[in-house]
Amino acid sequence: MITIVLLLAIVALVTIFSVQNASPVAVSFLFWRFDASLAIVIFLSVLSGILIAGVFSFSGKLRHSVKKQKKSGKEEDHGIKN
Repeated sequence: MITIVLLLAIVALVTIFSVQNASPVAVSFLFWRFDASLAIVIFLSVLSGILIAGVFSFSGKLRHSVKKQKKSGKEEDHGIKN
């Protein structure tokens, strides 16, 4: 629940900041160059950061879960052999 509240607070702050800084900017990335509103650039940057953090968090939790299952499986195997 705290995570959702924190995420909503960050999104609200970024939205307010973006709207107040909505001037057009030139964006260059590798071979691409385009003009966009600073609000859109900021929002997409934060959104991509949240998605990347979510992927890493999910993969860490998944890895931890797999290790936990393997550990409990080994303990069960030892119990059957005895």
